Amino acid sequence: MELFTLLETLEDMIEKSRNVPFSSKCIVNKEAVLEIIKEIRLKLPDEIKQAKWIREERQRILEEAQNEANDIIKEAENRIISMIDEHEITRKAYEKKVEIIETANEMSREIKSGTEEYADGVLAGIEVALEDALKVIKNNRKELK
Repeated sequence: MELFTLLETLEDMIEKSRNVPFSSKCIVNKEAVLEIIKEIRLKLPDEIKQAKWIREERQRILEEAQNEANDIIKEAENRIISMIDEHEITRKAYEKKVEIIETANEMSREIKSGTEEYADGVLAGIEVALEDALKVIKNNRKELK
């Protein structure tokens, strides 16, 4: 079955299910619904899987950037401690620490921004594709009725 067929089958099951008295809830065959959902999950377009990968990759990159920034901060702090005896060296080390932290934070912001823009673009494309698919499903259902 194709994805649209599975969605139509699921929709039909829900529409044809019995209503629970005095409520808007209905009774469906749990196993049948779960089986259809399992099939839908197996047939999801690669774009959705790619969007999930992008989200995970974005998180990994952000964590990596944060770890790198933390390492740079620790390195700067260690340098400051080792040079604390002389005022001029201490001042320069502090300035370098601030510069390194600012650079690391800027890199982190740039990576985050780029990743979010890329992920948003991919998700926007997927959203359009899914909206188009929903229109096709609705049109098919209208034609069936």
